Amino acid sequence: MSQTFRLSSKFKPAGDQPTAIQKLAENLRSGIKQQTLLGITGSGKTFTMANVIEKIQRPTLVISHNKTLAAQLYQEFKEFFPENAVHYFVSYYDYYQPEAYIPQTDTYIEKDAKINEVIDALRHASTASLLTRKDVIIVASVSCIYGVGNPEEYEKVSIWLRVGQSMSQKVLFAQLVKLQYVRNPIDPRQGHFRVRENTVEIFLPSGEEIIVIGFDKNQVGSIERRSVGLQAKSPEAKPGLQDVKIFPAKHFVTPEEKLNIAMANIRQELKERLQELKKQEKVLEVARLKQRTEFDMEMLEKTGYVNGIENYSRQLDFRAPGSAPHTLLDYFRYAHKDNFLTIADESHVTIPQIRGMYFGDKSRKDTLVNYGFRLPSAIDNRPLKFEEFNEKVNQIMYVSATPASYEIEKSRPHIVEQLIRPTGILDPEIEIRPTKNQIKDVIAEIKKRAERNARSLVLALTKRLAEDIAEYLAEAGIRAHYFHSEIKTLERPEILKNLRLGEYDAVVGINLLREGLDLPEVSFIAILDADKEGFLRNETTLLQIIGRAARHIEGKVIMYADTQTGSMKAAISETNRRRKIQEKYNKEHGITPEQIRKEVRKSILEEARKIDEIPLPEGPAKKIIQSLEREMKKAAREMDFERAAQIRDRIRELTTTAK
Repeated sequence: MSQTFRLSSKFKPAGDQPTAIQKLAENLRSGIKQQTLLGITGSGKTFTMANVIEKIQRPTLVISHNKTLAAQLYQEFKEFFPENAVHYFVSYYDYYQPEAYIPQTDTYIEKDAKINEVIDALRHASTASLLTRKDVIIVASVSCIYGVGNPEEYEKVSIWLRVGQSMSQKVLFAQLVKLQYVRNPIDPRQGHFRVRENTVEIFLPSGEEIIVIGFDKNQVGSIERRSVGLQAKSPEAKPGLQDVKIFPAKHFVTPEEKLNIAMANIRQELKERLQELKKQEKVLEVARLKQRTEFDMEMLEKTGYVNGIENYSRQLDFRAPGSAPHTLLDYFRYAHKDNFLTIADESHVTIPQIRGMYFGDKSRKDTLVNYGFRLPSAIDNRPLKFEEFNEKVNQIMYVSATPASYEIEKSRPHIVEQLIRPTGILDPEIEIRPTKNQIKDVIAEIKKRAERNARSLVLALTKRLAEDIAEYLAEAGIRAHYFHSEIKTLERPEILKNLRLGEYDAVVGINLLREGLDLPEVSFIAILDADKEGFLRNETTLLQIIGRAARHIEGKVIMYADTQTGSMKAAISETNRRRKIQEKYNKEHGITPEQIRKEVRKSILEEARKIDEIPLPEGPAKKIIQSLEREMKKAAREMDFERAAQIRDRIRELTTTAK
């Protein structure tokens, strides 16, 4: 297994990429804390980042402002570094409604979330690699600044197993349960374990592997590492391991000897807080807080875990009041000290997101605490403050085609420009047309491109409008799909992949179809209501939208507007300036622009499906399905409807396969 970054690509740095790579790497080696790569769209910024990582040989965290772009970057880095550990770390919720209280209407909103098991597995794979490897690249959304448990305790409670070790199956079961693994003999998934005669199969929380422990009486006789979905005797199984480390099934795990102390501290905090509320004559708040906290403590005492355990993270981690939570950055720092690199991709959006996370979270938590729904320590279950983030990253590289004033100010004089596209493709032509009959005009333009096997993007102002326009385009005979934040995380890359493959002629979106998306088949972009000055139509946003057509040799952007705003003028002027720079370079070097041909990779959704390919108990399919049906009915009786629905879906899969 390689521990050295080795970049794999059929391309060599070209244009002004070699100069940019050299300058960026030199700055990092000389200890420069902050620098900026100002690279125009299509100039190969991701390739430049990959070359810098190979040159400096450091673990790297790449932060993206949205999950769709993060998924694209993850796939690109996996392609560049096939021998190394490249991971994807984003919020694991398909749906998330945070706990909240609205005093004006006396409305309590309970936390409601649906965890995506695939993304949860990818998060565990990220933290496990950080603690065991040096050649790690993690592409993350801004969720990386939220609490994820103490890395030191996460590693400390892990189990080391070695061949010849004295241990009974019963002892191993007890240790796995303490690490929040669930015994599941019927349909095990990540974070589960099951027994087969003298072997114990541990389904790692990363969803990638199964560790098979063979027992010889009360001794570990053998250890085998098996890829998910493979049979035990598969040639790809890796038997003969001498030792293995089993990490916890959940990130929030506290050693048993510390858990009792932490619970005592929580009960003491409860006592003090109840006294405060009594002095304020808040009778309802006293009763509410007492009941909720005591119930949580009872669950924690019996199972070592409770829903909402993150609200007690400060006490469980023995942190001081007001101190920063442990985040993914702490895993980097714990495993690699300050010897890692942070890259803020599309920094003009990513940095403001990071800066603003703390304040919105604090406002909501303050209300919950004031009205007796949570203890004061729950406020410290929060995202990092911006100054805390800056303290933890050590060296950071901002990357953007349109860096904001913050990055420019912090990076001076270390701003590295990359303004030449190796392909020679010019920035797109821009035309302004009136808004009257704009949709009919858009339909005609999309159909022209579809005839030439090219794709189109349409930028609207609202989610509802995007959906309505997509439906209208479909009625006009155009294969179209809408694209916005309510589409599930892993489905977004699938839609863009289908656009590239030609299953759609056009995609209609709002603000997700901007920064960084690599869609070389897109030759036409329609910007509806371009003169509606604001966040979605300012200079930076317009430049980013225009950039999506800068990867096609026939790129064209039409702005539908009845007036020309300052933002429109500035974006058009900057686009024309960049176009002239490329034209001059092409002329001087005899370059004829070439259309980008890029292989359509498997989407994350396709890659992640392997996590569901877990071997089932041996025996006829009918018996397996009957066992699952019993489990489903049991879950329904216990009112665990989410689990029952999961088992139902599993039965349907098996029934289809068995036919």
